[in-house]
Amino acid sequence: MKRLTIIFTLVLCLVLTDQAHAQRQLPGMRGIQVTGGMVDGIYSSAIDNEAGYYVGLSMATYAKRGNKWVFGAEFMECYYPYRAAIRIPVSQFTAEGGYYLKILADPSKTFLLSLGVSGLAGYETVNWGEKSLYDGSTLRDKDSFIGGGAITLEVEAYLTDKIVLLLTGRERVLWGNSTGHFHTQFGVGLKFIIN
Repeated sequence: MKRLTIIFTLVLCLVLTDQAHAQRQLPGMRGIQVTGGMVDGIYSSAIDNEAGYYVGLSMATYAKRGNKWVFGAEFMECYYPYRAAIRIPVSQFTAEGGYYLKILADPSKTFLLSLGVSGLAGYETVNWGEKSLYDGSTLRDKDSFIGGGAITLEVEAYLTDKIVLLLTGRERVLWGNSTGHFHTQFGVGLKFIIN
């Protein structure tokens, strides 16, 4: 009878336990993340649309308590309408280095909200270096090196133990350019945990 009670207790423990989760967000864990989204509004191919898009690739390394370091590169392109006939592209190539602080997480570490601060440096080109426009006008904005920072709000949702869905909102502030200092980004991405 004693033996039957022990076996019955073990079976109940195994049946009633919650699903086990792999360890997540441990110090030293790394992930490659690919992101993309819209800049300064919703992008469309309409001539009068000023919005743009961005794509990025970065490496995230977790530190203590779910915080992380992020290093990567990003391409961003915005458009400026000209005489209701064309849009002039302004493209930025930037490198990023930043620290993301965990603000909120659920007990199973499936959802995570982080606030990040990053330094940015790169290069901006206006109309891909072409100064002459179709009507004979000349652009006065110049290609230049740029620098500044970004504040990012990021939500991570683990789809599996190795694949993470990212939702991001970001405000970039850059100096050295001639086309505006502030750009608002929002987008989605995937992170692949590699160790």
